[in-house]
Amino acid sequence: MRLSGKNIIALVDEEFEDLELWYPIYRLREEGAEVHLTGPEKGKKYIGKYGVPAEAEYAFEEMNASDTDGIIIPGGWAPDKLRRYPKVLELVRKLHEDRKPIGQICHAGWVLISAGILEGVTVTSTPAIRDDMQNAGAIWKDEPTIVDGHIISARRPADLPIYAKAVADAIAQRK
Repeated sequence: MRLSGKNIIALVDEEFEDLELWYPIYRLREEGAEVHLTGPEKGKKYIGKYGVPAEAEYAFEEMNASDTDGIIIPGGWAPDKLRRYPKVLELVRKLHEDRKPIGQICHAGWVLISAGILEGVTVTSTPAIRDDMQNAGAIWKDEPTIVDGHIISARRPADLPIYAKAVADAIAQRK
């Protein structure tokens, strides 16, 4: 249980990619982390692209970067909504400043773009947002998972085993 005592934020909003949310959550919980589903509205059920629900335990406004050990951001269409919330961008920026693990997969790179933290960072994402990532200053590569310091990125659901392990490793390495 190498992640016992670790607190992780998992962002959620409508039309998240079901596997990209739940797979990392279960993987981190299996290792002892507490993963807190956090959305725009506490207690609301958000529905994934394939119909899997996720109920927000917390609202964005309740979360503080200083109280968490990392964040995971799923793909799907949720990132296009998530990046519109100032509190989400504030959390991501603060976690970045503190060099705490930030996991993003597929379209979740949009959140990091809007947070303005990708200049010079090597990442991957769904190829559909490659140009967006590069225009934000990232060095984009078509690889299953990339770890550049505290930023862990992946392309798609098929990359989840490598990605979730990399996120867990990054969180475990942080004292």
